[in-house]
Amino acid sequence: MKRVISDDCVVHAAEGRLTQGLSPTAMWLAYLDWSSHLANAPFRRMALAEAAQQQMGRWMQTLSGQQVIVAGPHDHRFDSEAWKQPPFSTLQQGFLLLEEWWAQAAAPAEGVNRHNASIVSFAARQWLDTFSPSNFPCFNPDVIAATLQQSGGNLVTGMQAFFDDLQRAVAGRPPGDAPLQVGRDLAVTPGKVVFRNELIELIQYTPSTGTVRPEPVLIVPAWIMKYYILDLSPGNSLIRYLVGQGYSVFAISWRNPDASMRDTSFDDYLTLGPRAAFDAVQAIAGKARVHGCGYCLGGTLLSVAAAAMARDGDDRLASLSLFAAQTDFTEAGELQLFISEDQLAFLEDMMNAQGYLDSRQMAGTFQMLRPNDLIWSRMIRNYLLGQPDATSDLMTWNADGTRMPARMHSQYLRWMYLENRLAEGRFEVDGRPIAVADIKLPMFVVGTESDHVAPWHSVYKIHLLSDGEITFVLTSGGHNAGIVSEPGHPHRHFRIGRRPADGNYTGPDEWMAATPSQDGSWWPCWVDWLGQRSGAPIAPPSSGSRKAGYPALMESPGSYVREH
Repeated sequence: MKRVISDDCVVHAAEGRLTQGLSPTAMWLAYLDWSSHLANAPFRRMALAEAAQQQMGRWMQTLSGQQVIVAGPHDHRFDSEAWKQPPFSTLQQGFLLLEEWWAQAAAPAEGVNRHNASIVSFAARQWLDTFSPSNFPCFNPDVIAATLQQSGGNLVTGMQAFFDDLQRAVAGRPPGDAPLQVGRDLAVTPGKVVFRNELIELIQYTPSTGTVRPEPVLIVPAWIMKYYILDLSPGNSLIRYLVGQGYSVFAISWRNPDASMRDTSFDDYLTLGPRAAFDAVQAIAGKARVHGCGYCLGGTLLSVAAAAMARDGDDRLASLSLFAAQTDFTEAGELQLFISEDQLAFLEDMMNAQGYLDSRQMAGTFQMLRPNDLIWSRMIRNYLLGQPDATSDLMTWNADGTRMPARMHSQYLRWMYLENRLAEGRFEVDGRPIAVADIKLPMFVVGTESDHVAPWHSVYKIHLLSDGEITFVLTSGGHNAGIVSEPGHPHRHFRIGRRPADGNYTGPDEWMAATPSQDGSWWPCWVDWLGQRSGAPIAPPSSGSRKAGYPALMESPGSYVREH
Protein backbone atom coordinates (compact mmCIF):
# COMPACT_ATOMS: atom_id res chain seq x y z
CA MET A 1 0.00 0.00 0.00
CA LYS A 2 1.34 3.39 -0.93
CA ARG A 3 2.17 5.70 1.91
CA VAL A 4 0.54 9.14 1.89
CA ILE A 5 3.09 11.93 1.71
CA SER A 6 2.05 14.49 4.34
CA ASP A 7 3.24 18.05 4.81
CA ASP A 8 5.30 16.89 7.80
CA CYS A 9 6.95 14.31 5.56
CA VAL A 10 8.11 17.12 3.26
CA VAL A 11 9.45 19.07 6.23
CA HIS A 12 11.35 16.03 7.51
CA ALA A 13 12.77 15.42 4.04
CA ALA A 14 14.13 18.98 3.97
CA GLU A 15 15.63 18.49 7.44
CA GLY A 16 17.19 15.21 6.31
CA ARG A 17 19.11 16.92 3.54
CA LEU A 18 20.77 19.09 6.18
CA THR A 19 21.40 16.33 8.74
CA GLN A 20 22.56 13.52 6.41
CA GLY A 21 19.37 11.64 7.25
CA LEU A 22 19.80 11.79 11.03
CA SER A 23 16.72 12.54 13.11
CA PRO A 24 17.18 15.73 15.20
CA THR A 25 14.56 14.40 17.62
CA ALA A 26 16.50 11.17 18.18
CA MET A 27 19.69 13.13 18.82
CA TRP A 28 17.93 15.52 21.21
CA LEU A 29 16.23 12.73 23.18
CA ALA A 30 19.55 10.90 23.53
CA TYR A 31 21.26 14.04 24.82
CA LEU A 32 18.34 14.74 27.18
CA ASP A 33 18.55 11.21 28.60
CA TRP A 34 22.31 11.47 29.13
CA SER A 35 22.37 15.03 30.49
CA SER A 36 19.41 14.62 32.85
CA HIS A 37 20.96 11.52 34.42
CA LEU A 38 24.28 13.34 34.71
CA ALA A 39 22.53 16.30 36.36
CA ASN A 40 21.10 13.89 38.94
CA ALA A 41 24.46 12.25 39.65
CA PRO A 42 26.49 14.70 41.77
CA PHE A 43 29.20 12.19 42.62
CA ARG A 44 29.67 11.28 38.96
CA ARG A 45 30.04 14.98 38.18
CA MET A 46 32.62 15.29 40.93
CA ALA A 47 34.50 12.31 39.51
CA LEU A 48 34.48 13.87 36.05
CA ALA A 49 35.70 17.18 37.48
CA GLU A 50 38.51 15.35 39.26
CA ALA A 51 39.36 13.51 36.03
CA ALA A 52 39.47 16.85 34.20
CA GLN A 53 41.95 18.18 36.77
CA GLN A 54 44.09 15.09 36.33
CA GLN A 55 44.06 15.55 32.57
CA MET A 56 45.09 19.16 33.01
CA GLY A 57 47.97 18.05 35.20
CA ARG A 58 49.09 15.54 32.60
CA TRP A 59 48.88 18.22 29.92
CA MET A 60 51.12 20.53 31.97
CA GLN A 61 53.77 17.81 31.88
CA THR A 62 53.83 18.06 28.09
CA LEU A 63 55.14 21.62 28.38
CA SER A 64 58.48 20.11 29.40
CA GLY A 65 58.51 17.85 26.34
CA GLN A 66 57.02 14.71 27.92
CA GLN A 67 54.67 12.44 25.98
CA VAL A 68 51.84 11.42 28.30
CA ILE A 69 49.41 9.85 25.82
CA VAL A 70 49.62 8.17 22.42
CA ALA A 71 47.06 8.07 19.62
CA GLY A 72 45.19 4.86 18.90
CA PRO A 73 46.57 2.37 16.37
CA HIS A 74 44.14 3.53 13.66
CA ASP A 75 44.55 7.27 14.33
CA HIS A 76 47.06 8.65 11.82
CA ARG A 77 46.38 12.36 12.25
CA PHE A 78 49.59 12.94 14.21
CA ASP A 79 51.96 10.46 12.56
CA SER A 80 54.29 13.15 11.22
CA GLU A 81 57.51 13.70 13.19
CA ALA A 82 56.70 17.42 13.26
CA TRP A 83 53.82 16.71 15.66
CA LYS A 84 56.37 15.46 18.20
CA GLN A 85 58.12 18.83 18.41
CA PRO A 86 56.97 21.78 20.58
CA PRO A 87 54.63 23.61 20.37
CA PHE A 88 52.76 21.13 18.15
CA SER A 89 53.38 18.24 20.54
CA THR A 90 51.62 20.21 23.26
CA LEU A 91 48.64 20.80 20.98
CA GLN A 92 48.19 17.18 19.93
CA GLN A 93 48.76 15.86 23.47
CA GLY A 94 46.15 18.25 24.83
CA PHE A 95 43.67 17.22 22.18
CA LEU A 96 44.19 13.51 22.83
CA LEU A 97 43.76 14.08 26.57
CA LEU A 98 40.51 15.94 25.88
CA GLU A 99 39.29 13.05 23.72
CA GLU A 100 40.12 10.61 26.50
CA TRP A 101 38.18 12.67 29.05
CA TRP A 102 35.13 12.99 26.78
CA ALA A 103 35.10 9.24 26.23
CA GLN A 104 34.84 8.86 30.00
CA ALA A 105 32.15 11.54 30.28
CA ALA A 106 30.00 10.05 27.51
CA ALA A 107 30.31 6.47 28.78
CA PRO A 108 26.98 4.85 29.76
CA ALA A 109 26.05 5.87 33.29
CA GLU A 110 23.65 4.08 35.60
CA GLY A 111 20.09 4.47 34.33
CA VAL A 112 20.99 5.85 30.89
CA ASN A 113 19.62 3.94 27.93
CA ARG A 114 22.65 2.25 26.35
CA HIS A 115 21.56 3.18 22.83
CA ASN A 116 21.23 6.84 23.85
CA ALA A 117 24.61 6.79 25.56
CA SER A 118 26.19 5.40 22.39
CA ILE A 119 24.59 8.18 20.34
CA VAL A 120 25.97 10.83 22.70
CA SER A 121 29.43 9.24 22.61
CA PHE A 122 29.30 9.06 18.82
CA ALA A 123 28.17 12.69 18.50
CA ALA A 124 30.88 13.84 20.91
CA ARG A 125 33.54 12.12 18.81
CA GLN A 126 32.17 13.77 15.67
CA TRP A 127 32.43 17.23 17.21
CA LEU A 128 35.87 16.60 18.66
CA ASP A 129 37.14 15.29 15.34
CA THR A 130 35.96 18.51 13.73
CA PHE A 131 38.10 20.62 16.07
CA SER A 132 41.25 18.51 15.90
CA PRO A 133 44.31 20.80 15.58
CA SER A 134 45.29 18.82 12.48
CA ASN A 135 42.30 20.34 10.66
CA PHE A 136 43.48 23.94 11.06
CA PRO A 137 46.26 25.26 8.81
CA CYS A 138 47.66 27.53 11.52
CA PHE A 139 48.09 24.57 13.92
CA ASN A 140 49.16 21.80 11.50
CA PRO A 141 52.96 21.72 11.15
CA ASP A 142 52.80 19.83 7.85
CA VAL A 143 50.56 22.49 6.33
CA ILE A 144 52.73 25.28 7.70
CA ALA A 145 55.86 23.68 6.23
CA ALA A 146 54.20 23.14 2.85
CA THR A 147 52.93 26.74 2.80
CA LEU A 148 56.38 28.16 3.56
CA GLN A 149 58.08 25.88 1.05
CA GLN A 150 55.61 26.61 -1.76
CA SER A 151 54.96 30.27 -0.87
CA GLY A 152 51.28 29.49 -0.42
CA GLY A 153 50.95 27.57 -3.68
CA ASN A 154 49.52 24.59 -1.85
CA LEU A 155 46.64 26.71 -0.54
CA VAL A 156 45.94 28.11 -4.01
CA THR A 157 45.91 24.59 -5.47
CA GLY A 158 43.73 23.41 -2.61
CA MET A 159 41.25 26.23 -3.11
CA GLN A 160 40.96 25.36 -6.80
CA ALA A 161 40.38 21.71 -5.86
CA PHE A 162 37.71 22.77 -3.35
CA PHE A 163 35.73 24.75 -5.92
CA ASP A 164 36.13 21.97 -8.50
CA ASP A 165 34.74 19.43 -6.01
CA LEU A 166 31.93 21.84 -5.11
CA GLN A 167 30.94 22.18 -8.76
CA ARG A 168 31.01 18.41 -9.23
CA ALA A 169 28.88 17.88 -6.12
CA VAL A 170 26.28 20.37 -7.32
CA ALA A 171 26.25 18.79 -10.79
CA GLY A 172 26.22 15.24 -9.38
CA ARG A 173 29.46 14.31 -11.18
CA PRO A 174 32.10 11.99 -9.66
CA PRO A 175 35.40 13.40 -8.31
CA GLY A 176 38.60 13.31 -10.31
CA ASP A 177 39.69 14.98 -13.53
CA ALA A 178 39.61 11.89 -15.75
CA PRO A 179 37.52 9.17 -14.08
CA LEU A 180 37.94 5.66 -15.33
CA GLN A 181 35.08 4.38 -17.45
CA VAL A 182 32.94 1.31 -16.91
CA GLY A 183 33.34 -1.04 -19.86
CA ARG A 184 36.64 0.53 -20.90
CA ASP A 185 38.82 0.53 -17.78
CA LEU A 186 36.55 -1.15 -15.22
CA ALA A 187 34.23 -4.15 -15.46
CA VAL A 188 36.03 -5.40 -18.56
CA THR A 189 35.99 -9.15 -17.93
CA PRO A 190 34.45 -10.53 -21.18
CA GLY A 191 30.90 -11.77 -20.97
CA LYS A 192 27.34 -11.24 -22.13
CA VAL A 193 24.06 -10.17 -20.57
CA VAL A 194 21.89 -13.26 -20.90
CA PHE A 195 18.83 -12.17 -18.95
CA ARG A 196 17.13 -8.91 -18.02
CA ASN A 197 14.06 -8.02 -16.01
CA GLU A 198 12.91 -4.77 -14.43
CA LEU A 199 15.43 -5.13 -11.58
CA ILE A 200 18.51 -7.09 -12.71
CA GLU A 201 20.71 -7.95 -15.62
CA LEU A 202 22.39 -11.35 -15.40
CA ILE A 203 25.90 -11.48 -16.82
CA GLN A 204 27.45 -14.75 -17.96
CA TYR A 205 31.22 -14.49 -18.25
CA THR A 206 33.15 -16.00 -21.14
CA PRO A 207 35.30 -18.97 -20.04
CA SER A 208 39.06 -18.40 -20.32
CA THR A 209 39.94 -22.08 -19.85
CA GLY A 210 39.29 -25.05 -22.11
CA THR A 211 37.17 -26.79 -19.50
CA VAL A 212 35.15 -25.61 -16.50
CA ARG A 213 33.71 -27.11 -13.38
CA PRO A 214 30.14 -28.33 -13.99
CA GLU A 215 28.80 -26.32 -11.04
CA PRO A 216 28.42 -22.66 -12.04
CA VAL A 217 29.05 -19.83 -9.57
CA LEU A 218 26.29 -17.25 -9.14
CA ILE A 219 27.44 -13.98 -7.55
CA VAL A 220 24.83 -11.83 -5.80
CA PRO A 221 26.36 -8.42 -5.01
CA ALA A 222 24.82 -5.78 -2.80
CA TRP A 223 22.35 -3.42 -4.45
CA ILE A 224 23.75 -0.63 -2.30
CA MET A 225 26.76 -0.58 -4.65
CA LYS A 226 27.51 -1.23 -8.32
CA TYR A 227 28.40 -4.88 -8.87
CA TYR A 228 31.80 -4.15 -10.43
CA ILE A 229 33.45 -3.78 -7.02
CA LEU A 230 34.11 -7.47 -7.78
CA ASP A 231 35.31 -6.68 -11.32
CA LEU A 232 37.44 -3.56 -11.00
CA SER A 233 40.70 -3.42 -12.95
CA PRO A 234 41.84 -6.69 -14.53
CA GLY A 235 44.55 -7.10 -11.90
CA ASN A 236 42.21 -7.02 -8.91
CA SER A 237 39.00 -8.48 -10.36
CA LEU A 238 37.64 -11.35 -8.28
CA ILE A 239 35.37 -12.32 -11.18
CA ARG A 240 38.26 -12.47 -13.67
CA TYR A 241 40.29 -14.48 -11.17
CA LEU A 242 37.47 -16.99 -10.69
CA VAL A 243 36.93 -17.35 -14.44
CA GLY A 244 40.67 -17.95 -14.83
CA GLN A 245 40.47 -20.81 -12.34
CA GLY A 246 38.08 -22.75 -14.54
CA TYR A 247 34.61 -21.80 -13.30
CA SER A 248 31.45 -20.77 -15.14
CA VAL A 249 30.62 -17.46 -13.49
CA PHE A 250 27.34 -15.54 -13.50
CA ALA A 251 26.82 -12.21 -11.73
CA ILE A 252 23.79 -10.08 -11.02
CA SER A 253 23.96 -6.42 -11.98
CA TRP A 254 21.29 -4.48 -10.12
CA ARG A 255 19.31 -1.66 -11.63
CA ASN A 256 19.82 1.82 -10.17
CA PRO A 257 16.30 2.68 -8.94
CA ASP A 258 14.60 6.03 -9.45
CA ALA A 259 11.45 7.55 -7.98
CA SER A 260 9.23 5.36 -10.18
CA MET A 261 10.42 2.30 -8.19
CA ARG A 262 9.47 3.71 -4.77
CA ASP A 263 7.11 0.77 -4.05
CA THR A 264 9.57 -1.97 -5.02
CA SER A 265 9.72 -4.29 -2.01
CA PHE A 266 12.28 -6.58 -0.40
CA ASP A 267 10.25 -9.51 -1.75
CA ASP A 268 10.66 -8.05 -5.26
CA TYR A 269 14.42 -8.05 -4.79
CA LEU A 270 14.27 -11.71 -3.75
CA THR A 271 11.94 -12.80 -6.57
CA LEU A 272 13.42 -10.72 -9.40
CA GLY A 273 16.97 -11.15 -8.11
CA PRO A 274 18.37 -14.49 -6.87
CA ARG A 275 15.27 -16.54 -7.65
CA ALA A 276 15.09 -15.37 -11.27
CA ALA A 277 18.86 -15.73 -11.59
CA PHE A 278 18.83 -19.35 -10.35
CA ASP A 279 16.26 -20.24 -13.00
CA ALA A 280 18.35 -18.61 -15.73
CA VAL A 281 21.66 -20.13 -14.60
CA GLN A 282 20.33 -23.67 -14.56
CA ALA A 283 18.56 -23.23 -17.89
CA ILE A 284 21.85 -22.11 -19.47
CA ALA A 285 24.47 -24.19 -17.64
CA GLY A 286 22.53 -27.42 -17.22
CA LYS A 287 21.05 -29.06 -14.18
CA ALA A 288 24.20 -29.05 -12.09
CA ARG A 289 23.85 -27.49 -8.66
CA VAL A 290 24.99 -23.90 -8.21
CA HIS A 291 27.64 -22.39 -5.93
CA GLY A 292 25.91 -19.33 -4.46
CA CYS A 293 28.10 -16.36 -3.50
CA GLY A 294 26.77 -13.20 -1.84
CA TYR A 295 28.55 -9.98 -0.89
CA CYS A 296 27.31 -7.58 1.81
CA LEU A 297 23.53 -7.07 1.47
CA GLY A 298 23.64 -9.52 -1.41
CA GLY A 299 24.86 -12.16 1.02
CA THR A 300 21.99 -11.44 3.39
CA LEU A 301 19.52 -11.71 0.51
CA LEU A 302 21.16 -14.94 -0.69
CA SER A 303 20.88 -16.34 2.85
CA VAL A 304 17.15 -15.59 2.76
CA ALA A 305 16.86 -17.32 -0.60
CA ALA A 306 18.89 -20.33 0.60
CA ALA A 307 16.76 -20.70 3.74
CA ALA A 308 13.57 -20.56 1.68
CA MET A 309 14.98 -23.15 -0.73
CA ALA A 310 15.91 -25.43 2.16
CA ARG A 311 12.43 -25.07 3.65
CA ASP A 312 10.82 -25.96 0.31
CA GLY A 313 13.13 -28.89 -0.51
CA ASP A 314 14.84 -27.03 -3.37
CA ASP A 315 18.33 -28.55 -3.65
CA ARG A 316 19.74 -26.45 -6.49
CA LEU A 317 22.46 -24.95 -4.28
CA ALA A 318 25.76 -26.80 -3.92
CA SER A 319 27.36 -24.42 -1.42
CA LEU A 320 27.00 -20.98 0.08
CA SER A 321 29.76 -18.33 0.23
CA LEU A 322 29.11 -15.14 2.18
CA PHE A 323 31.47 -12.16 2.01
CA ALA A 324 31.11 -9.47 4.72
CA ALA A 325 27.44 -10.44 4.99
CA GLN A 326 25.35 -10.44 8.17
CA THR A 327 22.56 -12.82 9.11
CA ASP A 328 22.26 -11.68 12.74
CA PHE A 329 22.10 -7.93 13.33
CA THR A 330 22.37 -7.71 17.12
CA GLU A 331 26.01 -6.57 16.89
CA ALA A 332 25.93 -4.67 13.62
CA GLY A 333 28.32 -1.96 14.78
CA GLU A 334 27.80 1.78 14.89
CA LEU A 335 25.31 1.67 12.04
CA GLN A 336 22.86 0.55 14.73
CA LEU A 337 23.05 4.07 16.15
CA PHE A 338 21.08 5.22 13.12
CA ILE A 339 18.39 2.56 13.53
CA SER A 340 15.58 3.22 16.00
CA GLU A 341 11.84 3.75 15.68
CA ASP A 342 12.30 7.51 15.76
CA GLN A 343 15.20 7.45 13.33
CA LEU A 344 13.45 5.11 10.89
CA ALA A 345 10.27 7.19 10.93
CA PHE A 346 12.33 10.26 10.04
CA LEU A 347 14.23 8.39 7.34
CA GLU A 348 11.01 6.96 5.90
CA ASP A 349 9.56 10.46 5.61
CA MET A 350 12.67 11.55 3.78
CA MET A 351 12.63 8.56 1.42
CA ASN A 352 8.91 8.78 0.68
CA ALA A 353 9.19 12.43 -0.25
CA GLN A 354 11.72 11.61 -2.96
CA GLY A 355 10.94 7.93 -3.60
CA TYR A 356 14.39 6.61 -2.71
CA LEU A 357 17.43 7.08 -0.51
CA ASP A 358 20.14 8.83 -2.48
CA SER A 359 23.67 7.43 -2.58
CA ARG A 360 25.12 10.68 -1.29
CA GLN A 361 22.89 10.47 1.77
CA MET A 362 24.09 6.93 2.45
CA ALA A 363 27.71 7.94 1.82
CA GLY A 364 27.39 10.66 4.44
CA THR A 365 26.37 8.09 7.03
CA PHE A 366 29.27 5.76 6.18
CA GLN A 367 31.73 8.67 6.24
CA MET A 368 30.61 9.60 9.75
CA LEU A 369 31.62 6.12 10.92
CA ARG A 370 35.24 6.89 9.93
CA PRO A 371 35.49 10.70 9.72
CA ASN A 372 39.26 10.90 10.14
CA ASP A 373 39.93 8.50 7.28
CA LEU A 374 37.10 9.43 4.94
CA ILE A 375 36.55 13.14 5.56
CA TRP A 376 39.21 15.11 7.40
CA SER A 377 42.37 13.41 6.09
CA ARG A 378 41.15 13.89 2.52
CA MET A 379 40.29 17.54 3.13
CA ILE A 380 43.71 18.21 4.66
CA ARG A 381 45.49 16.45 1.82
CA ASN A 382 43.44 18.02 -0.99
CA TYR A 383 42.61 21.49 0.28
CA LEU A 384 45.45 22.39 2.67
CA LEU A 385 48.43 20.46 1.32
CA GLY A 386 47.35 20.84 -2.31
CA GLN A 387 47.77 17.13 -3.03
CA PRO A 388 44.69 16.00 -5.00
CA ASP A 389 43.74 12.35 -4.96
CA ALA A 390 44.94 10.37 -7.92
CA THR A 391 42.12 8.68 -9.81
CA SER A 392 41.89 4.99 -8.95
CA ASP A 393 39.51 2.18 -9.78
CA LEU A 394 38.22 1.98 -6.20
CA MET A 395 37.78 5.75 -6.02
CA THR A 396 35.84 5.81 -9.29
CA TRP A 397 33.64 2.92 -8.13
CA ASN A 398 33.04 4.58 -4.76
CA ALA A 399 31.75 7.71 -6.51
CA ASP A 400 29.45 5.66 -8.76
CA GLY A 401 26.67 5.36 -6.19
CA THR A 402 23.24 3.77 -6.32
CA ARG A 403 19.86 4.61 -4.84
CA MET A 404 17.61 2.55 -2.56
CA PRO A 405 13.85 2.25 -3.29
CA ALA A 406 11.90 3.75 -0.39
CA ARG A 407 9.76 0.71 0.44
CA MET A 408 12.51 -1.89 0.09
CA HIS A 409 15.04 0.04 2.15
CA SER A 410 12.52 0.70 4.91
CA GLN A 411 11.64 -3.01 5.05
CA TYR A 412 15.29 -4.03 5.08
CA LEU A 413 16.20 -1.69 7.95
CA ARG A 414 13.14 -2.62 9.99
CA TRP A 415 13.16 -6.36 9.40
CA MET A 416 16.91 -6.85 9.78
CA TYR A 417 18.40 -4.13 11.98
CA LEU A 418 15.45 -3.18 14.14
CA GLU A 419 13.58 -6.50 14.46
CA ASN A 420 16.32 -9.03 13.57
CA ARG A 421 13.71 -11.27 12.01
CA LEU A 422 16.09 -13.50 10.02
CA ALA A 423 18.12 -14.57 13.06
CA GLU A 424 15.02 -15.10 15.20
CA GLY A 425 13.08 -17.24 12.71
CA ARG A 426 10.42 -14.59 12.10
CA PHE A 427 11.34 -13.64 8.54
CA GLU A 428 8.66 -14.75 6.10
CA VAL A 429 9.01 -15.73 2.45
CA ASP A 430 5.82 -16.51 0.54
CA GLY A 431 3.85 -16.04 3.74
CA ARG A 432 5.75 -18.65 5.76
CA PRO A 433 8.73 -18.24 8.11
CA ILE A 434 12.23 -19.36 7.20
CA ALA A 435 15.21 -20.28 9.37
CA VAL A 436 18.93 -20.08 8.65
CA ALA A 437 19.23 -23.31 10.67
CA ASP A 438 17.55 -25.14 7.77
CA ILE A 439 20.54 -24.42 5.51
CA LYS A 440 22.61 -27.61 5.62
CA LEU A 441 25.04 -26.57 2.89
CA PRO A 442 28.78 -26.16 3.42
CA MET A 443 29.49 -22.45 3.94
CA PHE A 444 32.54 -20.30 3.24
CA VAL A 445 32.16 -17.11 5.29
CA VAL A 446 34.51 -14.11 5.12
CA GLY A 447 34.77 -11.27 7.63
CA THR A 448 37.19 -8.35 7.51
CA GLU A 449 39.18 -7.05 10.46
CA SER A 450 38.32 -3.34 10.20
CA ASP A 451 34.81 -3.55 8.75
CA HIS A 452 32.61 -0.67 9.91
CA VAL A 453 29.62 -1.80 7.82
CA ALA A 454 29.48 -5.51 8.73
CA PRO A 455 31.77 -5.98 11.77
CA TRP A 456 33.39 -9.37 11.70
CA HIS A 457 32.02 -10.33 15.13
CA SER A 458 28.56 -9.84 13.63
CA VAL A 459 29.42 -11.87 10.51
CA TYR A 460 30.79 -14.61 12.78
CA LYS A 461 27.35 -15.08 14.37
CA ILE A 462 26.46 -17.42 11.49
CA HIS A 463 28.08 -20.06 13.74
CA LEU A 464 25.18 -19.63 16.19
CA LEU A 465 22.51 -19.87 13.50
CA SER A 466 23.72 -22.91 11.56
CA ASP A 467 24.94 -26.33 12.65
CA GLY A 468 26.35 -27.04 9.20
CA GLU A 469 29.96 -27.07 8.07
CA ILE A 470 31.42 -23.54 8.17
CA THR A 471 34.81 -22.43 6.92
CA PHE A 472 35.42 -18.97 8.36
CA VAL A 473 38.01 -16.52 7.07
CA LEU A 474 39.07 -13.32 8.81
CA THR A 475 41.08 -11.14 6.46
CA SER A 476 42.92 -7.86 6.81
CA GLY A 477 41.33 -4.71 5.44
CA GLY A 478 37.87 -3.20 5.58
CA HIS A 479 34.50 -3.87 4.01
CA ASN A 480 35.79 -3.34 0.46
CA ALA A 481 39.57 -3.71 0.58
CA GLY A 482 39.33 -6.91 2.59
CA ILE A 483 37.26 -8.55 -0.14
CA VAL A 484 39.17 -7.03 -3.07
CA SER A 485 42.36 -8.70 -1.86
CA GLU A 486 43.96 -10.23 -4.92
CA PRO A 487 47.02 -12.53 -4.82
CA GLY A 488 50.20 -10.49 -4.86
CA HIS A 489 48.70 -7.53 -3.03
CA PRO A 490 51.28 -6.43 -0.45
CA HIS A 491 50.68 -6.38 3.29
CA ARG A 492 47.69 -8.74 3.21
CA HIS A 493 47.04 -11.50 5.72
CA PHE A 494 44.18 -13.72 6.80
CA ARG A 495 43.11 -16.44 9.19
CA ILE A 496 41.10 -19.48 8.17
CA GLY A 497 39.46 -22.23 10.21
CA ARG A 498 36.84 -24.90 9.66
CA ARG A 499 34.08 -26.01 12.00
CA PRO A 500 32.64 -29.37 10.94
CA ALA A 501 28.92 -29.97 10.77
CA ASP A 502 27.47 -30.29 14.29
CA GLY A 503 30.80 -29.14 15.75
CA ASN A 504 31.06 -27.27 19.03
CA TYR A 505 30.84 -23.49 19.11
CA THR A 506 33.96 -21.38 19.62
CA GLY A 507 33.65 -17.68 20.46
CA PRO A 508 35.04 -15.17 17.96
CA ASP A 509 37.89 -13.83 20.11
CA GLU A 510 38.84 -17.36 21.20
CA TRP A 511 38.76 -18.44 17.54
CA MET A 512 41.00 -15.54 16.54
CA ALA A 513 43.53 -16.27 19.27
CA ALA A 514 43.71 -19.95 18.30
CA THR A 515 43.87 -19.44 14.51
CA PRO A 516 47.27 -18.48 13.11
CA SER A 517 47.63 -15.61 10.66
CA GLN A 518 48.83 -16.33 7.11
CA ASP A 519 50.36 -13.85 4.69
CA GLY A 520 48.75 -13.29 1.30
CA SER A 521 45.29 -13.45 -0.24
CA TRP A 522 42.41 -15.66 0.82
CA TRP A 523 41.18 -16.02 -2.80
CA PRO A 524 43.20 -19.21 -3.54
CA CYS A 525 41.77 -20.83 -0.39
CA TRP A 526 38.25 -20.08 -1.59
CA VAL A 527 38.96 -21.55 -5.03
CA ASP A 528 40.42 -24.68 -3.42
CA TRP A 529 37.33 -24.92 -1.20
CA LEU A 530 35.03 -24.65 -4.22
CA GLY A 531 37.10 -27.22 -6.08
CA GLN A 532 36.68 -29.77 -3.30
CA ARG A 533 32.92 -29.40 -3.68
CA SER A 534 32.80 -29.46 -7.48
CA GLY A 535 32.81 -32.17 -10.11
CA ALA A 536 35.42 -32.99 -12.73
CA PRO A 537 35.91 -30.30 -15.41
CA ILE A 538 33.71 -30.44 -18.53
CA ALA A 539 33.29 -28.45 -21.71
CA PRO A 540 32.01 -24.94 -20.95
CA PRO A 541 28.37 -24.04 -21.65
CA SER A 542 27.45 -21.67 -24.45
CA SER A 543 26.73 -18.00 -23.81
CA GLY A 544 23.03 -17.92 -23.08
CA SER A 545 20.45 -20.32 -24.41
CA ARG A 546 18.02 -19.00 -26.98
CA LYS A 547 16.18 -22.32 -26.95
CA ALA A 548 15.55 -22.02 -23.20
CA GLY A 549 14.49 -18.39 -23.51
CA TYR A 550 17.76 -16.80 -22.40
CA PRO A 551 19.46 -15.39 -25.51
CA ALA A 552 22.60 -13.28 -25.26
CA LEU A 553 21.30 -9.71 -25.22
CA MET A 554 24.44 -7.57 -25.25
CA GLU A 555 28.07 -7.49 -24.20
CA SER A 556 28.94 -7.08 -20.54
CA PRO A 557 28.87 -5.02 -18.42
CA GLY A 558 25.37 -4.34 -19.74
CA SER A 559 23.16 -1.28 -19.45
CA TYR A 560 21.95 -1.21 -15.82
CA VAL A 561 25.46 -0.60 -14.45
CA ARG A 562 25.68 2.60 -16.53
CA GLU A 563 22.57 4.15 -14.98
CA HIS A 564 23.24 7.19 -12.81
